[in-house]
Amino acid sequence: MEVQETRVQTDRVLTIPNLLSMGRLVGVPLFLWLILWPVFDGPNNNGWALLILMLSGVSDYLDGKLARRWGQVSRVGQLLDPLADRLYVLSTLVGLTWREILPWWVTAILLAREVFLGALLPILNRHGYGPLQVSFLGKAATFNLMYAFPLLLLGSVDSWIARPAEVVSWAFIWWGTTLYWWAGILYAVQARRITRAGSTGSASAV
Repeated sequence: MEVQETRVQTDRVLTIPNLLSMGRLVGVPLFLWLILWPVFDGPNNNGWALLILMLSGVSDYLDGKLARRWGQVSRVGQLLDPLADRLYVLSTLVGLTWREILPWWVTAILLAREVFLGALLPILNRHGYGPLQVSFLGKAATFNLMYAFPLLLLGSVDSWIARPAEVVSWAFIWWGTTLYWWAGILYAVQARRITRAGSTGSASAV
């Protein structure tokens, strides 16, 4: 989750950090299946879906931590980690909105940010750049949202813990959404600066 070290240290693909990122990617369709099954008259699997989200958060922290500690920061890892982050955010938005646990307007605000960043990629590509380097602010925003979504899901269960979980989840949602857009705006400023300067860019994602 942390982004203190971004320099590529190894060309290896099969490292423990990369395997953790790959495992997170495999969990995306599994989470969607679990969260959406009740929509199609299947059993309620909120507990298992919650577990998948929690494991994804733990692995998100571990893959970056271990990569830096063991000198295994790789180009593949720099691509897989933000990809897994983005897919988990998008899949959770789809699942929770479809289940009417998350209001559609929150989803619209977060998806608008993705559209905004997506519109910058052709501009960067036209100037010979890939996606920009991971920012601490972008990872902090994802961190907040990945805390918010499991708590929001927990808030939908019939239990004494539902109300406190819902209150805390909304605090994380507002803070995470604000940081998410702030990181996106800074991304646009950085993209504008480097395309004007004509400097070489590095590839990864906010």
